Amino acid sequence: MPVNKLHDEFHTLDLTSGFESPPGYPPGIQQKIIAGGLDEKNKRGTRTRLLRFAPGVYTTEPFVHDYWEEVFLVTGDLTVGNDARGKGGESFPAFTYACRPPGAVHGPFRSDKGCILLEMHYYDPV
Repeated sequence: MPVNKLHDEFHTLDLTSGFESPPGYPPGIQQKIIAGGLDEKNKRGTRTRLLRFAPGVYTTEPFVHDYWEEVFLVTGDLTVGNDARGKGGESFPAFTYACRPPGAVHGPFRSDKGCILLEMHYYDPV
């Protein structure tokens, strides 16, 4: 069920708790929802989350979803386009940004030193 984003002034985020493993992700990748909610079944809502990779973690398959995604690499490194063994791909440093429309195939991903991503997910307004 989507949750509207609330007015939330500047505050320090607790990066030591509130993280969980998203469904379908390998161990070592965790998310923390910091605003809103995304109802993928009914294709509505908006969500802002932190996604963190532990050092050396990688995904093995590309991702595709039916919502918009904006991603900002806050800290660490992220490699895009590695193979199923975590080899190859193009590495990006912190302060890198991506914006993906629904249906865009992206990944797989790897982080050698670990990273934190700020992600915004949303459906087009009706």
